[in-house]
Amino acid sequence: MRYPEIEPYDSGLLDVGDGHRVYWETCGNPAGKPVAVLHGGPGTGCSDGMRQFFDPARYRIVLLDQRGSGRSTPHAGDTVDALKANTADHLISDFEMLREKLGIERWQLFGGSWGCVLGLAYAEKHPGRVTEIVMMGLATDRQVEIDLLTGGLAEMFPEAYARFRDGVPESERDGDLAAAYYRLLTDPDPAVHEKAAKDWCDWESAMLPGVPPSPKFEDPRFRLAFARLVTHYFSQGCFLEDGGILRNAAKLSGIPTVLVQGILDLSSLAGTPWLLERAIPGAELILVNGAGHTTAVPSMETALIAATDKFATR
Repeated sequence: MRYPEIEPYDSGLLDVGDGHRVYWETCGNPAGKPVAVLHGGPGTGCSDGMRQFFDPARYRIVLLDQRGSGRSTPHAGDTVDALKANTADHLISDFEMLREKLGIERWQLFGGSWGCVLGLAYAEKHPGRVTEIVMMGLATDRQVEIDLLTGGLAEMFPEAYARFRDGVPESERDGDLAAAYYRLLTDPDPAVHEKAAKDWCDWESAMLPGVPPSPKFEDPRFRLAFARLVTHYFSQGCFLEDGGILRNAAKLSGIPTVLVQGILDLSSLAGTPWLLERAIPGAELILVNGAGHTTAVPSMETALIAATDKFATR
C-alpha cells in the first residue's frame, strides 16, 4: 500500500539552456534521504502518485518533468520546438543541474520503463552520485526492445497492430514505424499529427491487456506530446549506444540495486530483466506474480515500497 498523498514543499522551473525550462518539485522531509524520480514515456511527466512510493518522514523526494513533458516548457503538445536539444544526454545533464541546485551530494534513483533506461544511463555516467537504484518495468537502450514494441508484438495483438500499421502511408508500413509516425506527428497539419497521436496511443494501450487505457490519453495535448517524444527517442535508438547499458553495467558495482518486474510484462520477451540481473553486480531481481507493465497492482506497490523502505535509513 502506498504512503498517503503529500504535496510539494518546494518547486520551480529550472532553466537548463537551449530554450528549455524543466519543472521540479521536492516533497517529504527536507532533511531526509534524497531520491530522484525518473518518469517513463518518454513524455509522461511526473504524476502525484509517484510521491507515494517513499516514506515522507524519511525521504526527500525529488521529481522532475523531463524536457517537453508535464509542466516543463516548451511542451511537445504545443510545439515541435520541444523536441530540439532533447536527447538522453540532455536529460542526464538536467538531473545533474538539479542535483547541484538543490545541494544534494548523492541520491537514490527510482524509475520505470523509459525512466529505467534513463536512470541506468545516468548511473553509469555518474556512479559516484548514486546511493541505490530501484527500477521497475525494466528496459534498456537495445534496439531489439524498441523493435518488440513497434512490431514484435504484432502476432499477440493482430487487429490492434493492423490498425497501428495502417496509420502510416503504405510505402512505410514495412519500415521503421517509429520513424514513420514521427514524421506524421511533426507534420504542421493538425489533422495529420492529431490522428497520428491517437493511433500511436491506441497501440500503446493495446499492449497493456487487462489494464484500462490511461485517462491521460483522453487529453489531445498529452497524447501529442507523449507520441512525439516516444517516437523522437525510438526513431533515434533512445539517443544511446545500442546495448551500451548492459555492456557498461560493471560501472554500477557497489551500488545496491533492486529490479522489480511483473511476470506478465510483455517487454520481458526481450529478456531484459534477466540480462540486467546478470550484468549489474549484486543486483536483486524481484518477479511479481499477476503484474504486467504497470504499478497499479498491489503486489507491485508492495515490492517497490519494500525496496525503498529497506534503503530509507541506509
